[in-house]
Amino acid sequence: MKAVIYARYSSDNQREESIEGQIRECTAFAEKNGITILRHYIDRAFSAKTDNRPEFQNMIKDSGKRLFDMVIVWKLDRFARNRYDSARYKATLKKNGVKVVSATEVISDGAEGIILEGYAEYYSADLSEKVVRGMTENALKSKYNGGTLPIGYMIDSEQYFQLDPLTAPFVLEAFKQYAEGATMKEIRDYLNERGMKNTRGQPLTYNSIHHLLHNRRYIGEYSYRDIIVPDGIPAIVPQELFERVQERLAKNKKAPARHKAEEDYLLTTKLFCGYCGAYLCGESGTSHTGNTHRYYKCVSVKKKRTDCHKKSVKKDWIEDLVVSETMKMVMDDNAIEAIVAMLMELQEQENVNLPLYERQLREADLGIQNLLNAIQQGILTKSTKGRLEELEATKEELETKIACEKLAKPKISAEFMTFWLHRFRKLDVRQKSHRKMLIDTFVNAIFLYDDKMVITFNYKEGTDTITFDDLKASSVMEKSGSDMDCLTAPLDYGEFSP
Repeated sequence: MKAVIYARYSSDNQREESIEGQIRECTAFAEKNGITILRHYIDRAFSAKTDNRPEFQNMIKDSGKRLFDMVIVWKLDRFARNRYDSARYKATLKKNGVKVVSATEVISDGAEGIILEGYAEYYSADLSEKVVRGMTENALKSKYNGGTLPIGYMIDSEQYFQLDPLTAPFVLEAFKQYAEGATMKEIRDYLNERGMKNTRGQPLTYNSIHHLLHNRRYIGEYSYRDIIVPDGIPAIVPQELFERVQERLAKNKKAPARHKAEEDYLLTTKLFCGYCGAYLCGESGTSHTGNTHRYYKCVSVKKKRTDCHKKSVKKDWIEDLVVSETMKMVMDDNAIEAIVAMLMELQEQENVNLPLYERQLREADLGIQNLLNAIQQGILTKSTKGRLEELEATKEELETKIACEKLAKPKISAEFMTFWLHRFRKLDVRQKSHRKMLIDTFVNAIFLYDDKMVITFNYKEGTDTITFDDLKASSVMEKSGSDMDCLTAPLDYGEFSP
């Protein structure tokens, strides 16, 4: 795996040595787990209570280039102290295939907050669905719905697509050149030499050309979610030319994306060796019969850096077991009640601004009432009037802040949180996306030994120990078709692929 390190210190009693210490421990963590560090992002004298940190924002932006798989921080509070900022940016990184891990906290002190982050992500998705309804109406009319505007088009005053007479001819020329044998690099250079820019005003890149040649809007096809409108917008490229380009693109298609193998392993960054503490990473290989075998292997054993004796374990077996144990916890009413109680407590601790604004509003109301009483008693001076206007302006400002705070950080009732958690009981654990959602939300870490597994969930006291001897005759073993006597990889594997 490839990673970057994010380090930060605030201006409160911290110095440059703090950064050096963070980098040192993060680097040691990476070396222990066989992770390659690509670069460091460092913010000096910036608080984690705000997301307005230059290098932090650069890191989030760079994650979209999909050059790294992981962000390593010394402690999770280096990433963000605001739970809602944390949820928002982790969701962005997650979409880009990047995970956030701590070099010093295998189990986060605020592990139950991960569940709250999951709810924040759910709330955001629910809000998005409401926005989608309005955008769907636009889509049915083939109107512009926001986002990056393809080169060659412009939007008129009624939000309809129109051809850009300056850039549309270059789009058509790009398709013609590729169909006649030009490479994407040659097309990129050709367009850049003629002053073509992307929507951000930057020179075109190889990826820009790749996206351009795949874009079906150029044949007039409008699409939004599951809505497709043929001839919904003006076409730039003839259908026949577009199809010839797609045929050539298919012939020149590269190997599958590098993240594909990693995404197959559900427990990546959560599964640890019980003996040496290193990650267990996914490995696969093909036997002489042509069958692909997948399993998790201790990084220390793989790199032969220590005398760790941890055996490899079959991927499907351990993942099925963790999913089964997690579902048992989700189905336990006492566990759900404990989670809800802690989330309610955490929610009160998180929102420090709202109580402050509400207290200041009460003080402003009291001041206004006192002045009104004074006016009723005939006490009215220039200073009294000025003070009243000042308090009324303060009140209006505080009411706006409170409204914004409640919108940004919605108050969750215990009843609704219970309802949301109960939704996990209806997951179909045969579906990969449902399994991943379950593990990401509830599992903090798994410590694997040869004879047992210790699984820690994202709430206090949420620890369970499973002894494999007790499972050998259980339905879990029988159902998965695995047994602990066959944990090592076949000896006739070919070259391993990560």
